[in-house]
Amino acid sequence: MTRQSALCLPLALAIFGSLLLGCGEKEAQNPYEVTGDTVHASDSPLAQRAFKLVDKHATPATVALYNNLAALRGKHFLFGHQDSLAYGVNWEGDLDKSDVRDVTGANPAVYGWELGGLELGNDKNLDGVNFQQMQEWIKAGFSRGGVITLSWHVYNPVSGGDSWDKTPALHELVPGGARHEVLKKYLDAFVAFNKGLVVTDAQGKQQQIPVIFRPWHEHNGDWFWWGKGQAGEQDYIALYQFTVKYLRDQKKQHNLIYAFSPDRSRIDMNKFESDYFYGYPGDDYVDVIGLDNYWDVGHEANKASADEQTANFTAALKNISKIAQVRHKVAALTETGNNRLTLPNFWTERILAPVLADPDSQLITYVLVWRNANKEREKTDQFFAPYPGQATAENFKAFYENPAVMFEDEVPPLYQ
Repeated sequence: MTRQSALCLPLALAIFGSLLLGCGEKEAQNPYEVTGDTVHASDSPLAQRAFKLVDKHATPATVALYNNLAALRGKHFLFGHQDSLAYGVNWEGDLDKSDVRDVTGANPAVYGWELGGLELGNDKNLDGVNFQQMQEWIKAGFSRGGVITLSWHVYNPVSGGDSWDKTPALHELVPGGARHEVLKKYLDAFVAFNKGLVVTDAQGKQQQIPVIFRPWHEHNGDWFWWGKGQAGEQDYIALYQFTVKYLRDQKKQHNLIYAFSPDRSRIDMNKFESDYFYGYPGDDYVDVIGLDNYWDVGHEANKASADEQTANFTAALKNISKIAQVRHKVAALTETGNNRLTLPNFWTERILAPVLADPDSQLITYVLVWRNANKEREKTDQFFAPYPGQATAENFKAFYENPAVMFEDEVPPLYQ
């Protein structure tokens, strides 16, 4: 099946006919076009200005990545997968493999990687991925044109427990706190890792790999030690701001694009914007207006109907796109997915159709689903992308074939 012909799937067209991309070479609706009497966030004159990173000394490749992501808005979004190259549901140890590629023939366009444990000096992260090998996978993905994003489930510096240990700690880490030097030490470990993300081109010139860095995520939830309930809002803001200033201004790490990502489950759709901005560190510290949203794509605790969840999913995407447009930034669905993929036609109905349902929701730049745990090693049944033979594999192929979606095999040069 060709990527164009997949758009003619009767189910997708029946649900979102005029909103989906048409067959053949027709592209998504122009994001700068006013439709009827509706004024979208994308109609703002701001949308036509050049995008600027919060790091005015960002490397040329980092600036190019950000601007190229912005240029794709309304036409395509990139598909991403966490830990995609490190292991899969039924395999581990192969250095050139992924469940995503085994199903579609292509790697994801965005590679998510996790740094939890780096701050302790561990050689592996909390999911058992060796950091040195992770650097090699990052280099490989970048060399093929892919995008790299890093999350960090930082261990609790007070208790020594993991990120989910709710022992209060944040107040002691911020500037003036008793353990502020510990925070610097943790960030120094990140700097050392980041300095290793260097490739040499055919002309022998070294280049540091641009990274979308997403620290201190889901802070509006109550499950992490830096989250709401365990930490005050002003301390969280101070933590995020210091993280950016320390890495950007003191340590001169100019390959970083900073993402802010609250969790949708703690946002009231009736007051989305005010809830979204809980803990917002300010426009001078954020490049990507992100959202982690498992809630609206079949989370087992969400008892709303499928139709209501889908409507809320689209509304959430529209809202972050509007916020991004006003602030002249890009928006992204920084984490999502349905664990064990229990919903039929998940990819076309619960991800693709809501994205394409509105000119504003179409403006997101990428969608990243979480990891596929290795069943034998981890003794758990957790996966967010299909593997060969999994029930949604064929639907995932239809998702891949849709020209609105970009996997690694179709991304344009993003670093030029």
